[in-house]
Amino acid sequence: MDWFSLFMDGLCLGGQGVMHIIFAGRLTRKKQKLWHFAAYILLLAALQLIPAKFDIGGVVSVAVGVLELYAVSHFWMGNQRSVSWLASVLAFYISQLSFGIINSVEAALFPHFIGNPLLYLLLIVAQALFFGLCICCYHAVLKLLTWTEDSQPPYIGLLLFPGLFFFAAELYILHTAYSIFAPIISLEEVGRHSTLLLLQVMGLAALLCTLYAYRQLCKGFQAQAELQSLTQAAHEQKVYIAEAQARYEQTKSFRHDIKNHLSVLDGLLRGGKLEEGREYLKKLEAVSEALSFPYQTGNPVVDILLGEKLGLAKEIAAEVSLVLPKPCGIDDFDLCVLFANALDNAIAACRANDGAKAIRISGKQQGDFYMLTFENTCSDEPLPPAGTGLSNIKAVAEKYHGALLTEKNGRQYYLSVLLNISPCNS
Repeated sequence: MDWFSLFMDGLCLGGQGVMHIIFAGRLTRKKQKLWHFAAYILLLAALQLIPAKFDIGGVVSVAVGVLELYAVSHFWMGNQRSVSWLASVLAFYISQLSFGIINSVEAALFPHFIGNPLLYLLLIVAQALFFGLCICCYHAVLKLLTWTEDSQPPYIGLLLFPGLFFFAAELYILHTAYSIFAPIISLEEVGRHSTLLLLQVMGLAALLCTLYAYRQLCKGFQAQAELQSLTQAAHEQKVYIAEAQARYEQTKSFRHDIKNHLSVLDGLLRGGKLEEGREYLKKLEAVSEALSFPYQTGNPVVDILLGEKLGLAKEIAAEVSLVLPKPCGIDDFDLCVLFANALDNAIAACRANDGAKAIRISGKQQGDFYMLTFENTCSDEPLPPAGTGLSNIKAVAEKYHGALLTEKNGRQYYLSVLLNISPCNS
């Protein structure tokens, strides 16, 4: 029996160590290394000697275990302090909770197996159920609380307080309400264990409800941020459109007066006023330069967008070879959404690349359809999940009965947008 008890203790210790590290790693998508598991299990094994050697209670032992897991998560795995504390508390809470639930069930069955060879089978089944319950609880928590390092939910540290409350309540139940199994379990004892079982299940349910409420709150924050971003983008796009219209009217007025300007210039030259003629010509060139666009696509809104965004990214080599057809069934606002998001994503990808930085924009018409292609350099890192920018571009493509296609080939990223440009489509 001693060897069997030693085997069961080792199995429980090793299983908990593995589950704790996996849970802490998957909570923040951090990779676990083999030495993380080995070092933490050794720390847990050393922890088992504390109560016997120093006559310290079980609560203190659990607290030391939480500190050990925190140290592994924070110092070795590189998680933030608040995240490490939360992962440690939740990992041990689920372990203690699962032990308490299995203990309550086992308490009612244990007396019937004393002196029975099936006692060993009961203990093995109880251990398996313990691991299974832990895994289910860890999975449920991870489903509600998983995030990435780049997109950590706000105020994550606030979850530590309800986590500590549930953890403390569970420790109180385990170390004050449970007693050594008696040979005979009375109805009163069975009722007490049933009550404890109910309380622990309700504690787990309360924790999951808290995590669910927090996730919904984070979604609300995210939706609010996206709404603000969209509102700002819409305002900027309206400014682009207004500026394009103003530029168009100024250009139209300048072209209307060009004959008068040429007549004045001709009069100065005929009168031998060469110096005055040169000065007048410089003024015409300045006005013409101010009204011109660095990129000519046939659409003033797109021209302004390209000039402004690519002009601010002077470190990026840009090539634009596209002429938007006329008539075009795409609304200026939608063109602004498409080009603004595509350019922002391309510029961000180029700046994240240590090597060459280049953007190439082209277009090709096939019947009533027009294919826009944005090509840019990028890093070797895997692409992040599609964000709001691509979602906005996809919405525009679908609005005009088109499609969106993305492709990454080494350090080159391609974004292709197919649009129906027929006037009847608008």
